[in-house]
Amino acid sequence: MTIYEIIILAIIQGLTEFLPISSSAHLILPEQILGWRSHGLAFDVAVHVGSLLAVMIYFRDDIVRLLMAWLQSGFTKQQTSDSRLAWFVIIGTVPAGLFGFLMKDWIELNARSALIIATTTIVFGLALWYADAKASQKKSIDKITLKDTVLIGIAQAMAIIPGTSRSGVTMTAGLLLGLDRESAARFSFLLSMPIIMAAGLFSALDLVEAQHAVDWTALLYGAAFSFAAAYLCIHLFLSWISRIGMLPFVIYRLILGVVLLFFVFA
Repeated sequence: MTIYEIIILAIIQGLTEFLPISSSAHLILPEQILGWRSHGLAFDVAVHVGSLLAVMIYFRDDIVRLLMAWLQSGFTKQQTSDSRLAWFVIIGTVPAGLFGFLMKDWIELNARSALIIATTTIVFGLALWYADAKASQKKSIDKITLKDTVLIGIAQAMAIIPGTSRSGVTMTAGLLLGLDRESAARFSFLLSMPIIMAAGLFSALDLVEAQHAVDWTALLYGAAFSFAAAYLCIHLFLSWISRIGMLPFVIYRLILGVVLLFFVFA
């Protein structure tokens, strides 16, 4: 890849990893419109590392607080709101981990077509609109229950289907369960960390087994630009989401889905 392609793809990955607009739908566009080649396994690992570092650094205070509360609860047997939230992040990760482990190869072979990505981009975009428009949005993040966690975790597992958007479907589930917009987004971001880490590790293992030659300059640029885009995205999204709502992202998803359908049937 050229430096230009590396920067564009890294920024796309960094932004779309956390916005509810589907990273897979965007990463297919350069191939469909510009004829770019697939970015490859090593680059995929690099941009995942960049995104993971961004969300971990942004939420570093939350991570430390939740981790300390979780460890303390193991010794004292007393649960606090922070230790419960830490457990819920762990529990909410399980469905996606199991589904990903069991279905990853099948999805790769059967569900990565432009038609499927366009369809899921539109369908789950409309689901996000419904959740944002109709849900009560009264619960804060410290009011999340075990039932909420399991349902959001199951929703996250659905994101293995390309075009769904991991952040989009978890925010949709959170809103439908009564969480306010910022709480739905924050819980989605916290849930993203184990999943992004697992995806990066599996990709890294595949990379080691494949024994590809590695362009370290490309990987460094990819990780750096993915980190910058993801960090800025998280900050702005959390700052604006209570005011602007999900409608701009819904409209964007619908337009994106239609564009993809155009390339499918053109």
